[in-house]
Amino acid sequence: MKDELFLRGEKVPMTKEAVRALALSKLELHRARHLIDIGAGTGSVSIEAALQNPTLKVTAIERNPVALRLLAENCRHFACANVHIVEGDAPVAIAEPADAVFMGGSGGHLCELIDWSLRQLRPAGRLVMTFILQENLHSALGHLRQLGISNVDCQQLGVAALTSLGSGHYFKPHNPVFVIACQKEENHG
Repeated sequence: MKDELFLRGEKVPMTKEAVRALALSKLELHRARHLIDIGAGTGSVSIEAALQNPTLKVTAIERNPVALRLLAENCRHFACANVHIVEGDAPVAIAEPADAVFMGGSGGHLCELIDWSLRQLRPAGRLVMTFILQENLHSALGHLRQLGISNVDCQQLGVAALTSLGSGHYFKPHNPVFVIACQKEENHG
């Protein structure tokens, strides 16, 4: 989905199109029944996942009141009845186990949210996280290693978009984004 399709707000984060495409692919939602989106922002990941997988239950967690309003507006705009918005700061109580968890932001509680996410996942469930800060990347990789999660896939995504400049064009770079994907192992509590 094009980024321009989503209603946007000032200072409300949105996972951009190229990052969203990679993250959704890594979540392997074709075999999932429930996705948890931590820090849903505008809802771009939740909504695109819900539209691609109409039987998928999506739990979108968001704490920012401005983002919550925008998230609700985007859900109405795209008629996503399978997105359930949870107001709060993750970790929050979620009754149903998940097959996939997406974390687009950690609010400074990265290791705690990784632990919580793994507890929410069914065995063989997928955890996908995106970061722009190298410190978060290293912290997440170190924590997953410490937990004994061995099947970690990590990629850096660098995207540049063709942009006009005077009578010419150039490729304007976006911030590089790190994408970590892993699977909860059968023996992980």
